[in-house]
Amino acid sequence: QLQLVESGGGLVQPGGSLRLSCAASGFTLADYNTGWFRQAPGKEREGVSCISSIGNSTNYADSVKGRFTISRDNANTVYLQMDSLKPEDTAVYLCAAAPVQAPCDITKEHWYDYWGQGTQVTVSS
Repeated sequence: QLQLVESGGGLVQPGGSLRLSCAASGFTLADYNTGWFRQAPGKEREGVSCISSIGNSTNYADSVKGRFTISRDNANTVYLQMDSLKPEDTAVYLCAAAPVQAPCDITKEHWYDYWGQGTQVTVSS
């Protein structure tokens, strides 16, 4: 069974950091473009960052550039290091995998076939 599981969310004060993990089972995540998306209450889901299967190129939303870093640790885990967190970063964060052989793109949600259930990130004092 193909599955993605996110972990690492929680409550953090503004300016703090969290590291999210996305672990795959049933397939090799390194063979897929992997993206992080987030959805806040009452808002549409938005792309946050992605890492390509070929060359590990990365892409970030303007709102998180310079604060978030995506990385791939091994064949089946992708991380999202989130620093200098702001209240507006509060959302459910989901990872997703796209079986495409092209540079990753967080604007192309339809590329992503496999999705995790998400992990809650709350930034509040």
